[in-house]
Amino acid sequence: MATFFGYGSLVNLRTHKYHNPKPTQIVGWKREWVSSSIRDIAFLSVRPSKTTTLQGMSASTENIGWKSLDLRETGYFRHKLLNLNMQMYIGDPKTINDHIKQPILLSYIDCVIQGYHEHFGEQGVIDFFATTVNWDHPILNDRNLPQYPRAITLKQYEQDLVDYHLAQL
Repeated sequence: MATFFGYGSLVNLRTHKYHNPKPTQIVGWKREWVSSSIRDIAFLSVRPSKTTTLQGMSASTENIGWKSLDLRETGYFRHKLLNLNMQMYIGDPKTINDHIKQPILLSYIDCVIQGYHEHFGEQGVIDFFATTVNWDHPILNDRNLPQYPRAITLKQYEQDLVDYHLAQL
C-alpha cells in the first residue's frame, strides 16, 4: 500500500512531487485545527465523522518513499484506510492539546486553499471551510514574512478568496 490521502497542504501539488496525484473523496472523516505540545502553531488533522465526506488528493509514494513523507508529516501517524487501500496522516493524540489554541498561520491556509481551488474549484473551497472545525484558533497573518515552510505566493483573486471565506467564519 503505497498510496496516501492528503487533506491539507498535500492537496497543493506545488508542495510535493509524488506520483499519480488525483482528486479523491473519503467518507467518514472531518478536518480539524489542533494544537500540539511539539509545535508552536496549529495544524490540520482529521477525526471520524459519520456525516462528512472529505475531498483531498491521493498520490503514490513509490517514487520518494514513505520515509520522506513521514518526515514531512512529523507529529502525525499514518492511519490505514483499508477499504480504500491507502493511508492518511492523523495528528498524534499523545501530543494534541485541546486546552490551548495555538495560532493558525495564514500562509498555511493560503497554501491549502490554493490547492483546493485548483483541483476542486470554488465549491471545493466552500466545502473545505464547511468540513473543517475548530476555527476558534487565532489566525496569524504572516503573508509578508511566511513562517509556513511550504508557503506559496497567491494571485490576488486567490488571496481575496481566502480572505472572503475567513471573514465568513
